[in-house]
Amino acid sequence: MKTDSTTLDSHLDTLHLPFLKEHCQPLATTAAKNSITHLDYLTQLIEGEAALRADRAVARRIQAARFPVIKTLDTFRWDWPKKSNRLQIQDLFRLQFVHDHANVIFLGMVGIGKTHLASALGYAACQQGMSVLFANAIDVINTLHAAQTKGTLKSELRKYTNPSLLILD
Repeated sequence: MKTDSTTLDSHLDTLHLPFLKEHCQPLATTAAKNSITHLDYLTQLIEGEAALRADRAVARRIQAARFPVIKTLDTFRWDWPKKSNRLQIQDLFRLQFVHDHANVIFLGMVGIGKTHLASALGYAACQQGMSVLFANAIDVINTLHAAQTKGTLKSELRKYTNPSLLILD
């Protein structure tokens, strides 16, 4: 049974499979040329679709986190301040504290990298499939106070308690 590409494209659109739509013809040509089995061809298509979906999910989590800027541990300056416990900070990036429902508090003077580290932790959590919310502590207090005044405190609190990781700066 031969299916025209318009019908195939229509079905792939209906099923929301953009990677398959874009790559099925080129991969089919490569598979035929290199004698790749049907199963290997299908595996390549499905792996590509899964990777695309995973990337999009991470991007959605990062957007939902509302980071002021994206930071990573790789870009942290370890030479300032000199008193940073590098091993302890790096251990936090295993994110075990999230699974343990524990808190992490970065204390120090202005400009030593607390926000950088907090953002980088949140970014790492997004990469690991966790929901994250980055918020300014003063804004949260004002929002919750206003919600209490309006009688909507319970629903407003859910915004801050639902994410796997809440970062208050």
